Amino acid sequence: MILSVDGAALSALLLASVRVVAWLAVVPPFASRGIPAMAKVVLALGLSLTMAPTLATQDLPSTTPELVLATSAQALIGLAMGYVTMLLFSAVGAAGSLIDLFGGFALASAWDPLAMNQNTVFGRFHQILATALLVVSGGHLLVVGGLLSTFKYLPLTGMPDISNWDGVLVTAFSMFFTVAVQMALPMIAVLFVADLALALLTKVAPQLNALSVMFPAKVGLTLLLLGLSFPMLPQALDRLVRLANEAMASMAGAG
Repeated sequence: MILSVDGAALSALLLASVRVVAWLAVVPPFASRGIPAMAKVVLALGLSLTMAPTLATQDLPSTTPELVLATSAQALIGLAMGYVTMLLFSAVGAAGSLIDLFGGFALASAWDPLAMNQNTVFGRFHQILATALLVVSGGHLLVVGGLLSTFKYLPLTGMPDISNWDGVLVTAFSMFFTVAVQMALPMIAVLFVADLALALLTKVAPQLNALSVMFPAKVGLTLLLLGLSFPMLPQALDRLVRLANEAMASMAGAG
């Protein structure tokens, strides 16, 4: 028995998987150490397999230098798109970290061995909650679909036009800070007013131990405000998914 393999489809599959696996290596939650590297490779091959028949009709590298250049370009494209996507979705965790800072929970920060960084209580909680909402709502499929759609605008042998990448990166940074501050600002304002009221209380009643009242009051107020802020998370995630898809399409030269 003789098995024949379409060389064009195989080359398209491998090159496409390089872009996808580079993207998965950066974007949370796929970038977590809790997901094995082999699982990321298999997922990348599965996603690339859906695009392989279409990509096989494109001009593919025929020599070794062209293949090495195309592979390096796909890795660069995947990492750049993954970094912008990761930056946007990190806004939810940044909002939680701001709440920790003003709510007094920043003292309980600890090392997260899966994310390989220092995480605060509500920063990590917001990130986990956002990931759960993203998966339940199907938003992760929209983001992955946005990545796969970039193959239509940026072929496997095409070099990206990086002249507009700086604008995309600046916009992603600005939206990162904007979304994080917009989510945390109402709670920060209320906590600031609570601190101001407790400070005035110590002036009115100096015999009252402000420290014994301040921490329990701020903890209870922070938890109350946190519960009231949950309904705005779906709208924030919907906005971040749309921004991530627009950023990847712009980096691919979609317009």
